[in-house]
Amino acid sequence: MFHLKREREVSSSSLSSVTSRIIKNSFYRPLFSLCSTKGSVSSVSGALTSSSSTLQSCSSSSLSSSPGGTPSKPRQLPTVLSCELRWKRKYDLFVCHSSAQSDIEEATRLVSFLEDSPRSLRCFLWQRDACPGGAVCTEFCQAVENSHLRALLITPNFVQDDWCNYMMHQVLTEGPMSNRMIPLLHSLSHSQYPKELKFYYYIDLSRNPIQAYTLVNRTVLQCK
Repeated sequence: MFHLKREREVSSSSLSSVTSRIIKNSFYRPLFSLCSTKGSVSSVSGALTSSSSTLQSCSSSSLSSSPGGTPSKPRQLPTVLSCELRWKRKYDLFVCHSSAQSDIEEATRLVSFLEDSPRSLRCFLWQRDACPGGAVCTEFCQAVENSHLRALLITPNFVQDDWCNYMMHQVLTEGPMSNRMIPLLHSLSHSQYPKELKFYYYIDLSRNPIQAYTLVNRTVLQCK
């Protein structure tokens, strides 16, 4: 009987010891896990809060730039339309054409488009801008020299005109293989195209005149 009682006391004390260790371990472990988890959640929450505030500030700044909460389009920097060399010249474009009435009318339409606002280019037309009483050769050569770019209105009348051929060679002499000459084709077959210009790109005025005039304007503005 004494032994049985003794065994019960020992088992009871062992059970109490084991139970206390379990409780102790179970108490400290969750507390440590909770603290580490709480720290992680706090750091994640802080990161999310800072990210949210950053996004909020970005969205508010972009929305506040336009009325009604609609994002405004980004402003485009103005394109450089001219260079210093261009403004040192008296003319932006010298237009060389034959004396045929159809060629004069086509050259006049081109110049009217280029000189009209907002393009406002400075063009030279011999029937309008040549000085009365001046020598034709001198007037034309000075106009070529004082022009930023030179446009040749190449038509069937142009290739048959000796004076136009002289002016074409004069322009080539001023700047051989340069980008300062613009061949403009109008009602001309490829076989009639001057051999001296076969290494130059040209603009065809016959297909879409307005688009071709716009391309001439852009070429003058972009040439440096």
